[in-house]
Amino acid sequence: MNWSGGKDSALCLHHAKQQGIPVSALLTSFNTATDRVSMHGIRRNLLQQQAVSFGLPLHTLELLESPGMEAYEGAIRNVHQSLQAEGYTDAVYGDIFLEDLKAYREGLLAKDGLNAVFPLWQRDSKTLLQEFFLLGFKAMVVCVNDQHLDKSFCGRLLDEAFLADLPPDVDPCGENGEYHSFVFDGPLFSNPVPFVKGDLVFKEYAAPKENKTECFTTPKPKAGFYFCDLLP
Repeated sequence: MNWSGGKDSALCLHHAKQQGIPVSALLTSFNTATDRVSMHGIRRNLLQQQAVSFGLPLHTLELLESPGMEAYEGAIRNVHQSLQAEGYTDAVYGDIFLEDLKAYREGLLAKDGLNAVFPLWQRDSKTLLQEFFLLGFKAMVVCVNDQHLDKSFCGRLLDEAFLADLPPDVDPCGENGEYHSFVFDGPLFSNPVPFVKGDLVFKEYAAPKENKTECFTTPKPKAGFYFCDLLP
């Protein structure tokens, strides 16, 4: 399963289990320069603790600071082929409604003889987030796109109050890259992942020419993002 560490991944893993999909490993993209999850900015150690709490091995896709599409596709193909050699046949994603992203993933996997599975596909975003709350998951908002949300949303607990405060043009699940989260407790966890809130920082990124994966979610040149650092 492609694991970001956030709420969509947690819901996706929950639904996969409910649907009888035998998820037996996680795959996360890391920025090798920062040793953090690509785009989300979560430290590697926290993702490792999630995997331990789930009892699942964590595989990694190691990426440079600003990989181009050719570099990304080469790296992901190497990982796909390695996993396929271990006997894996399918890749699970938490995408909800982005048709071009879904088609892109399916195309990449097809080149390596793998299938794509989307347990949350075309579910209502608000309903999914409310289900997330009802199931007892807990998450922190760790990154917001300043084109959609101001910095006051970053570092907040992802809860009903957060949902109520979202502007009407923001997808409740942040499916368009409006915000990202880190899940630290819930029904999948044998133990909560401990952390301490750190600094709030602002960074700008130049958008790539092609924008097709969650590693490249900046919608316009010089898009700004607020990050809340979480310390293990």
